[in-house]
Amino acid sequence: MKKTVYRFSFATGVVIAGILIILIFTFLGDKSKGPLSEFLSKIQSKVIDIESSYLLSQRKPVRSADLGWFNKYRVDKELLSSPDTILWGIYDNHYQESFENVIRLEDNLNIDNALIQLYIAWGDKPEQEFPMKYVKAINSLGSTPFITWEPWLNDFDRKKHGLSIKEDQNKNGLLDVINGDYDFYIEKWALDVKEFGKTVFIRLGHEMNDPYRYPWGPQNNKPQEFVDAWKHVVDRFNGLGATNVVWVWSPHQAYMMYEYYYPGDDYVDWVGVGALNYGTVAVWSKWWSFSEIFGDYYYWLQMYNKPLIITEFGSLAVGGEKDQWFFDALNKLPQKYPLLKAVMLYNNDNDNTTLNKTLDWSLNSDTLTWKAIHKAVDNWVIDK
Repeated sequence: MKKTVYRFSFATGVVIAGILIILIFTFLGDKSKGPLSEFLSKIQSKVIDIESSYLLSQRKPVRSADLGWFNKYRVDKELLSSPDTILWGIYDNHYQESFENVIRLEDNLNIDNALIQLYIAWGDKPEQEFPMKYVKAINSLGSTPFITWEPWLNDFDRKKHGLSIKEDQNKNGLLDVINGDYDFYIEKWALDVKEFGKTVFIRLGHEMNDPYRYPWGPQNNKPQEFVDAWKHVVDRFNGLGATNVVWVWSPHQAYMMYEYYYPGDDYVDWVGVGALNYGTVAVWSKWWSFSEIFGDYYYWLQMYNKPLIITEFGSLAVGGEKDQWFFDALNKLPQKYPLLKAVMLYNNDNDNTTLNKTLDWSLNSDTLTWKAIHKAVDNWVIDK
């Protein structure tokens, strides 16, 4: 009875504290900027820490125990930069609601996701700050956060930050990064990463050699400007003591020209590429095998002698057999690609970033693909 009363009192206290914080921020608005904002943010962070620790302690079994084998990697950046096994990871588009979806899929696939991915764009909005709440939750679950950090520059108020007004902030935007225009943002992230204190993967400005999709690409910036901007960001992090970052350089493998965008061995820890089979969903796509999407480029990627990660791994079901695609992709994977050290499932059931319709990449109820993954992984032989 006492335990029940305690739990009820604790939960009630957390809820009340959260509501008070929200009300204070709402009431003060812009007045809350500055020291008071920092103080309230620290209170909110502490509430999140307490709530997360308590709720996880009540969960049976505790997921972090299943990932006990991963502890030696996630506390040692050097070991994590050269793992002797293949790490699983996942992006799930419902993570802001909870990580239950991730845990259920793990149970169905019988795998442990050592890495959990978030996508964060640059900007002034609250959701573009370092996601302390979520990285702490991921760490409490026993995993390491993997952040795809996207330098969209049009969400900054240049007038507010005392910067010259530009019609298109993304045009030649990396020059502004190099010149320090966004140091106020970069340095805040660096300090937050340092405060977090645990290892974080950051995949900065991915697919920078794609001339169509992202504004930090060659349509707006020269390759050397990307290299210099990357170095500037990493140097700012290191200069502020945020050395707990594993930096992931992630070109689009099909556009090649990698060497012009590579920041150098001292600035890159991992190399990552996506592997998404769109099937026949669009006029520009067809049913591509994993070998065509990734395998044909492995020779070029391995030349950097860095651990490789598939940063988005998945297939649609339009135009072929999805379960067979996964089996063919994963079957004897370590033997075929010895430098491939991590695979990140793209479990997104509401993707509208590429086409004017929603795409479903999820595996949430795909029992055939679950069986195919089980069967393929059973054939893995990893040299240690």
